Amino acid sequence: MSVSFDVQLQAKDLYRFNMYQTYTGLQGFVSIILGILGFVMAGITFGEAEVPYTIMYIVVGLLFWFYIPVSLWLRAKATMKTNKVLAGKLHYEVSEDSIHVTQGEDCGELPWDAIYKVISNKKQILIYSSRINAYIIPREQIGDQYDSFCEVARKKLESFRLRLKK
Repeated sequence: MSVSFDVQLQAKDLYRFNMYQTYTGLQGFVSIILGILGFVMAGITFGEAEVPYTIMYIVVGLLFWFYIPVSLWLRAKATMKTNKVLAGKLHYEVSEDSIHVTQGEDCGELPWDAIYKVISNKKQILIYSSRINAYIIPREQIGDQYDSFCEVARKKLESFRLRLKK
């Protein structure tokens, strides 16, 4: 069985990947906790301490909750403007042997035994070649080929390396 499809990444796709990477790790957890802590401290000090301290806690909470997403969005937009590989159209051919990716005259092949894990959610499929590097496939672009892709992936990868959602 073979599945083929084309992918044209956009800044929003790279942003989703970066948000997933950030907020499923320790950095995301800590930033959420510190943001909450900033707002809790603002509530505790409101009316009890000087106004600048309360404002400072609110700013800290906002900083932790909004700085990371905004910086990831700006980085994704800049990357899409400067990286020809990510900005170009990629053609994927998924077979029982490997995942073959072509862009123009350049091509690469990822054997199934070199895949670290495959994760999908309602917006994207992430094919990890290492803990931090992944091929990003927007679900809207794979379309009705998704079920066929999942079938091949289930045959070739152990279940602990797969997290596929409908």
